Amino acid sequence: MTSLPPDFNPPPHDPRRGAVIGLGVVLLLVLGGIFLTHVLRKNAQLQDCVMEGRTNCVTVDDTRR
Repeated sequence: MTSLPPDFNPPPHDPRRGAVIGLGVVLLLVLGGIFLTHVLRKNAQLQDCVMEGRTNCVTVDDTRR
């Protein structure tokens, strides 16, 4: 084990780095929740349409040629 010189001062910890990382994690969770909400809502609307007995529930994408 090496000993540090007596006048060694470690660099101060920057608290903003942890805050930025935490903000990034929260932002990713919020965006993931919004995406998941949209996907689940779309599936629920499709299931409701099918349960009503309709046959034209899925729209056909006619942009491919």
